[in-house]
Amino acid sequence: MPVFSAALPILVLCVILVNGWTDAPNAIATAVGSGALPYGRGVALAAVCNFAGVALTCLLFPAVAATMENLVRFSSPMATRAGLSAALLAVILWGVGAWRFGLPTSESHALLAGLSGSALALGADIQPTAWAAVGVGLVLSLPAGVCAGRLICHRLGRIPHNPMFWQRLAAALTAFLHGAQDGQKFLALLLMAYGVSAARPPLALIVVTAAVMGLGTALGGRRIVEKIGHELAHLTPTQGLAADLATGVVLGVCSLLGLPVSTSHAKVAAICGASPRPQPRVVAQLGLVWVLTFPACMGLGYGLALLLR
Repeated sequence: MPVFSAALPILVLCVILVNGWTDAPNAIATAVGSGALPYGRGVALAAVCNFAGVALTCLLFPAVAATMENLVRFSSPMATRAGLSAALLAVILWGVGAWRFGLPTSESHALLAGLSGSALALGADIQPTAWAAVGVGLVLSLPAGVCAGRLICHRLGRIPHNPMFWQRLAAALTAFLHGAQDGQKFLALLLMAYGVSAARPPLALIVVTAAVMGLGTALGGRRIVEKIGHELAHLTPTQGLAADLATGVVLGVCSLLGLPVSTSHAKVAAICGASPRPQPRVVAQLGLVWVLTFPACMGLGYGLALLLR
């Protein structure tokens, strides 16, 4: 038990770092791709806004964290540590492997899959209501992102504006909301590891979560920025602004409703809605990774949980 007690928080922080490194670049990919932001300034902006998103929403409105802590109930503190460790290891292995090929995985999707696998392996009590909220968020984020991207792009075409200026602000908003979503998910795991309720998260854990995610974002994730910002679609500044705003709408609404949702899913769907010609090859690559994420991470979580047990 002492080994698990020491290792679990470290694993959570490693996953938060990987999340900031591989997922948060989605927030600035369209702004960098359309020329609204140079890469270096975009990374710095995303790191600061991710930190702020984690810190403020975890402190003031931890609705997503509350949903996450109710997903599974393990039978004992030891089973909790083994199950969470297995899920986190699955996320790290899957996320780093996909990053190697420049593919933006959904750490949210991977975490939920790994957690469900470890719960099954250890005979944990799975809570249907919380999982229903997860399913609604993950399923609806794709069509909602496409529809919002298309609608906003159509509306922006009729309004005189400076798209590059507004796109910088929209990228900052997307990074902030990424922190709000994913920061709460992983903070919930830290709270579960320490047996603390998400209703009253300690300030120290909030600050640590925010700082580690901001550090991970500062590492860049250039391959993913290029994949989303350049290869998926060639966006005009107006189309890039529409994609960023649509992503912000989806993430914001889901955060208010306490629905865990994937930033990657929402952003790619918004780009496909805003762009008249997304690249079919890249869309197929991303779709394949997302389809494989759940069975792969569920299997990893299941097998690792049996080993750790």
